[in-house]
Amino acid sequence: MKLTKVNIKKTLENVNISGSSENIVDSGILKNIQVFGDQVDIDLILSNPTLQARKKLEVDIMKIIHADIYEKAKININVKIEKVDSKISSQSKKILGVDSIIAVSSAKGGVGKSTLTINLAASLAKKGCKVGILDADIYGPSVPTMMDVEGYVPKSIKVNGESRIEPIESYGVKIMSIGFFTKLDQAVVWRGPMASKALNQMIFDTNWGELDFLFLDLPPGTGDIHLSLVQSLPITGSIIISTPQNVALADARRGIKMFQQDNISVPILGLVENMAYFKAENSQEKHYIFGEAGVRYLSKDLNINFLGEIPLFKSLREASDFGRPGSLQESSEISEIFDDISKNVVEQLLIRNKELPPTKIVEITNLVGCSAIKK
Repeated sequence: MKLTKVNIKKTLENVNISGSSENIVDSGILKNIQVFGDQVDIDLILSNPTLQARKKLEVDIMKIIHADIYEKAKININVKIEKVDSKISSQSKKILGVDSIIAVSSAKGGVGKSTLTINLAASLAKKGCKVGILDADIYGPSVPTMMDVEGYVPKSIKVNGESRIEPIESYGVKIMSIGFFTKLDQAVVWRGPMASKALNQMIFDTNWGELDFLFLDLPPGTGDIHLSLVQSLPITGSIIISTPQNVALADARRGIKMFQQDNISVPILGLVENMAYFKAENSQEKHYIFGEAGVRYLSKDLNINFLGEIPLFKSLREASDFGRPGSLQESSEISEIFDDISKNVVEQLLIRNKELPPTKIVEITNLVGCSAIKK
């Protein structure tokens, strides 16, 4: 292949910077190419790269040009470091039509992230809000089962001449999950970059339409998936859920610290305590199986808002297994609990947007008023 600017640029579309699913051409990292015989000068602009990432990128560029175009090319790579604000800027990738993006997280598995996500979403949807859920747990998607859409396959549609994925809708909530594209007993064995790429496709190729809220049901941990999301989306805020025992609280602290890091800086709307206590049938005595008020104490210790507690309900577990959110049970303690938590979430969004005085916030959150959350 001839050593030309066009051929080099086309070849460099196959080179990604470490930790990103976007190539250096589309991302704007590649700024200029000059060719003088067998001499190639390449100008790059990088934002606060690590030395390892920078060296790896330079090696990848030289390797692919030597392998695909001309093995004797003399390549000179000039890297300009562009210092940016330490907080991740995602505004260029805002999802059109989506007002608030809320991440539901905990660094520990099995504490109720999906349960909280689907019940908050259903609670807000039944009050007239436009709500969506992105099941970001690539390795263990459970939202399709809990929303009674297991086995459904999203359709491909055309929107303004572009291919989009139509989300599955259940109980008035739009849903996208990797579970729609895999079999129930199929293990997703992917490395981090592949999982992040699949997640980005589900985020940006889905036809979400107009949404007041998009809930992100995050996987356990503080790894690639989390970093990919905060780098790809302007997340409005996060909700941390945990059970009250010490081993879970230790992981919850790690999850909180992740969102508070300078290079992430996602506001924490509040903490939720799950499996707070158990009451036997026909009894009002509370049994604190996993410890008493651990999350409430954690919220005070870290000066983070406490959004509410969810007791151990047999009917809530049964509802999730049967694919119907417990928050849809009419005139029940479960629905009241999730209604209260959803109101507290809305209130925190309004306070952070600083658009309304406190008295008006209380008035609106009693009605849940989705239109008031628009930025």
